[in-house]
Amino acid sequence: MTWRLSFLIASLLPLAAIASDDYTQEQIVKIAQDFGMDPEPFLVSGDVEYGAYLSGECTTCHQASGDFDGIPSITQWDEIYFMVAMHEYKLKTRENPVMQLVAGRLGDEEIASLAAYFAQLEE
Repeated sequence: MTWRLSFLIASLLPLAAIASDDYTQEQIVKIAQDFGMDPEPFLVSGDVEYGAYLSGECTTCHQASGDFDGIPSITQWDEIYFMVAMHEYKLKTRENPVMQLVAGRLGDEEIASLAAYFAQLEE
């Protein structure tokens, strides 16, 4: 699933936008629509400090250091990529019962804040 998402995002946006997380509102709306999702949750700004506060449950399994020990790293993920993945889990269109449960309890602001927090973490 991740290769499909990476390929789609890379094909939709200029490389400079992917590298800098500097998306226009139109690009964000297009990404959400291409995944058949409501664009509104993707336009919510995340708060890094709130994301840090919420990250404890994530780092129980996903290592904040970025190390991979059977569970993928989410450190330094592109914010939009992170939000798409979490919304796919929340909508149950991405398979993983544990992540579906976790994402299902999160609101749009919480997802955006976690995305902002993990995007800026150093490995």
